[in-house]
Order: sequence, then structure tokens, then C-alpha cells
Amino acid sequence: MEIQDLEKMIREKEGYVSLAFPALMRKVYLWMTLALVITAITSYGVATSPTLLGLIYPSKLTFFGLIIAELALVFWVSARIDKLSLTNATLLFILYAIINGATMASIFMLYSPTVITKVFFITAGTFGAMAAYGYSTKSDLSSWGKILIMAVVGLIIAMLVNMFLRSSMMDLIVSGIGVLVFTGLTAYDSQKIKQMLALQSDMGESAQKIALLGALSLYLDFINLFLYLLRFFGRGNN
Repeated sequence: MEIQDLEKMIREKEGYVSLAFPALMRKVYLWMTLALVITAITSYGVATSPTLLGLIYPSKLTFFGLIIAELALVFWVSARIDKLSLTNATLLFILYAIINGATMASIFMLYSPTVITKVFFITAGTFGAMAAYGYSTKSDLSSWGKILIMAVVGLIIAMLVNMFLRSSMMDLIVSGIGVLVFTGLTAYDSQKIKQMLALQSDMGESAQKIALLGALSLYLDFINLFLYLLRFFGRGNN
């Protein structure tokens, strides 16, 4: 066992919290908020531009190409974070937020501004409450991880199946389960991020890259929670 690993184990047992921890946590939420703002601006910009809508949505190749690019970026950044510079990782995060905004522009065509605004505030309140719970609870939420990941896989499979069945009841059930899953993931990820950042001894690049990955996780939780809540509460109000 390396000395660094031994030191980390000792810190974990002693409940060590570094002096850099508050600043790193602020960076997590700053990056997450910045990404959400970029996504919102991009989404609205695309939705109000006939030219951009004409480029993205009539062509299934272009739209699904953007979806694949999103997935590739998430996996690439997560897998290569140790080899990427902080600057490049941040730029890729911003690029992901832009592409995600472009693919989410359709919500402005499917739902009214009133519904979108209402659901956004519901999402923000739910996210904030669960993030606070995950951060402050003394309970160990690590056992939630595998269950929630399996639930996400199940959601993806159910959504793919329902693309062929086109069942409104199944869509409602999937949306409700999706809300529960990403509510749980918000608390789980918040605790995991807190635990990882508490062990970082300084504000070095490696620590900031961990914070960036944390911001990406919470950003994904927020976006998915928002979309499932929108599908759940927006039914019949579009």
C-alpha cells in the first residue's frame, strides 16, 4: 500500500476535513450553476431561432448525433479526467452544457413557459432539499449507489420499450419512478462529493478536477429531475 493511500485511510477514519473543503464545495455549485445557465440560454436561443431549429430537429441524423455526442462527452471526461488539464475538462463541460441545451430546446415547443417555469422551481426546491440532506445527514448513503444505478438502467430500458408501445400509463409510471430515482441520486451524489472533497489537502488541480466531476454529476441529476418532473406535471398542460 502506498503512503498516500495509507494517509487517506487515516483521514477517513478520523473524519478529516481539509481547509480547502469549503472553497472546493463552492466551486462544485458554481460550476453546476454556470452549466445550468448555459444550458438554459442555449435551449431558449435554439427554440427561438427558426434557422437552428431547422438544422437540428427535422434531421434525425443531426438530433441523434447530438445525443450521441453528449453521451460520448460524459464518458470521455469521466474516464480521462486524470489525463485532462483542468482547463480542457472545464471547456468540455461547457461544451456538454451547450449541446444539452440544443437538444432540450424542444421543451419550449411541447410545454408552455408557465409550466416550464413552475416545474423549474419545483425542481430547484426538490434538488436543494435533497442536496442539503445528502450533505448534512449522518447516515451512510453508499448502499443507495448500486440500487439507483440499476434503477437508471431500468428507466432507460423502459423508455426504449415505450417508444414502441406508446403507452401513456407506462409513460406516467416511468416519469414518476424517474423523479424518485434522481431525487435519491441527488442526495447520494451530494454525500459522495462531500466525502471526496473533504479529503483533498489543497486547492490543487487534481482536487479541482474532482470538484468539476462533482459538478457534472449534480448537473445531470438536476437536468434529469427537471425533465422527469416536466413529463409528470406537464401532462395535459402543454
